[in-house]
Amino acid sequence: MSNTPTSSSQSGPLRCASGSLVAGSLALVLYRLTISIAGSLAANPIHSQNPTALSISAAVRTLVVGMSALGTGIFGIASLGLMALAIQLLAQRLFKSTQQPPNSQP
Repeated sequence: MSNTPTSSSQSGPLRCASGSLVAGSLALVLYRLTISIAGSLAANPIHSQNPTALSISAAVRTLVVGMSALGTGIFGIASLGLMALAIQLLAQRLFKSTQQPPNSQP
């Protein structure tokens, strides 16, 4: 087997931009889900007099909203990173094609 990368394994600007679009869409969906979860948890308080039950429910609610927000942040940052990579690869291709060094044959 050879160690040369094939064209299908190399990332290009279009591939990075499409990945950024998918990650951004997931981040938007997760953001809306996070807002929905937080709103429904705030609208439905726990009806208990037991301090242990109240503490556990507060911890579980915090964890649920926190995990949802964490997923939103990860996909949002991944989307921004992929878009920046697409811009960088596009700029490299544009500047590489305009600044071709002359071929020197010995």
